[in-house]
Amino acid sequence: MVAVGDPAPEFQVQDSEGKPFQLAQFRGRKRVVLYFFPKSFTPGCDLEAQAFRDQIPTFEGKDTQIVGVSADSPDVAQAFRQKFKLPFPVLPDPDRKVIELYGVKGTMGLAKRTTFLIGKDGKVEEIVESMRPSPHVEKTLARVSQGP
Repeated sequence: MVAVGDPAPEFQVQDSEGKPFQLAQFRGRKRVVLYFFPKSFTPGCDLEAQAFRDQIPTFEGKDTQIVGVSADSPDVAQAFRQKFKLPFPVLPDPDRKVIELYGVKGTMGLAKRTTFLIGKDGKVEEIVESMRPSPHVEKTLARVSQGP
């Protein structure tokens, strides 16, 4: 798995809306909270997405972009984003390429609930690993609030 201090692996995929997404587009401009979640429309993943959504003003005020990733299909990712009115990209990864790139493949091929805070310099500043959704938002928000 990627470790704190490592350069965040670059990738290019299509988001849930079919638009191209590159992690590199934020380099030098914003920090990125890249959070991996097991499966859309499950209680923990729903709560986690809503918690990140509800903290968007705080994250944006700290020049930080939220991005969610799961092994769901594009259609499921799009429905998930729409249902919860998520104002951030949700990246479907049915082939698990990004999940494997970050070393967070869990049971049944789903992503382990893991959050990476990536600095403007492209290096991983913090990693949160917990099956419970709440520490992911709380810990990344606390770290972002401390500044770079």
